[in-house]
Amino acid sequence: MIEAIGVVVPAHDEETLLPACLTALRQAAGAVSIPVHVVVVADTCTDRTGATARARGAEVISIRARNVGTARAAGMTGLLRLTAGHDPAVTWLATTDADTVVPSGWLRRQLDYADAGWDVVLGTVTVTDWDGHPPHVPGAFEQQYAFPSLRTGEDHALLAAATEAGCAVLQAGDLTVETSSRRQARAPDGFGQLLRTLAG
Repeated sequence: MIEAIGVVVPAHDEETLLPACLTALRQAAGAVSIPVHVVVVADTCTDRTGATARARGAEVISIRARNVGTARAAGMTGLLRLTAGHDPAVTWLATTDADTVVPSGWLRRQLDYADAGWDVVLGTVTVTDWDGHPPHVPGAFEQQYAFPSLRTGEDHALLAAATEAGCAVLQAGDLTVETSSRRQARAPDGFGQLLRTLAG
């Protein structure tokens, strides 16, 4: 039985979109009856990302890596310190991006999966709006998103490591978050780059 939850939010210059992300996480935390710790990792920020996160009750770790994988790892390490009173085996670690809004049942559903024996749960992404993209991009995204080859970067490495370690991994179609469709990517070869590629 899970006794605590930690959520990592890597962020690079996200003061504009971060408030919606943290508001949604607060609502998701309110749907569970165990402690939820949120850590925002402000990575090489030149704006008020850290102050924005603190003002909304998140713990903040500042790093200068300009690397989302390093930021996510720093956040996980920080969460394990925050939940040191709990056995790591009963602490659920989750992560989402700073330009993403999770549904109110996001953490509750993850706990259901954890209680059912899953060690790792992968959700899906929808896009808030397609403004600024050519008309064919939404269809191209929907057509290609189902293919595993679109999952790139540090999330691939985490999935591969979890699978190699013998963890029970679930790709859950009912855990969907909404992310921004911005064309200026924060992470090289990340989601923004994918959308630019689909735009041709």
